[in-house]
Amino acid sequence: MSTIVAGIDTDADRARALANGIVTLPGADGTDVVLVHSFDENPEGASVDQVGSVRRAREILEEHNIDVTLDESSGDTATGLLDAADKHDAELIAVAGRKRSPTGKAVFGSVTQDVILSTDRPVLVCGTSE
Repeated sequence: MSTIVAGIDTDADRARALANGIVTLPGADGTDVVLVHSFDENPEGASVDQVGSVRRAREILEEHNIDVTLDESSGDTATGLLDAADKHDAELIAVAGRKRSPTGKAVFGSVTQDVILSTDRPVLVCGTSE
């Protein structure tokens, strides 16, 4: 595998689960990972490298000799992640799923579901042990 695009939100547990899921993939040591964070609102003008969960995922990946690039977007998270996958010609998209009820998914939608249904690329969904 050469490039994985991974969506990172602000939850540290999901970021750790995602990074740990990536490092366990066969051939991960020769992989480039693009960590993508989508800002819903960013009045302070923060950058992706200031997001704690992104920094933690980066640390885990770099500890396993995986090259990491940071990317950021604003607006719809799924769209930002899919655009980054196109931009970086990713072979795989990785996301961290959340446990939600069927009603919660219907009412609020799901980034993971949107990504899976909107791409032809393989999608790795990593869960936490919650």
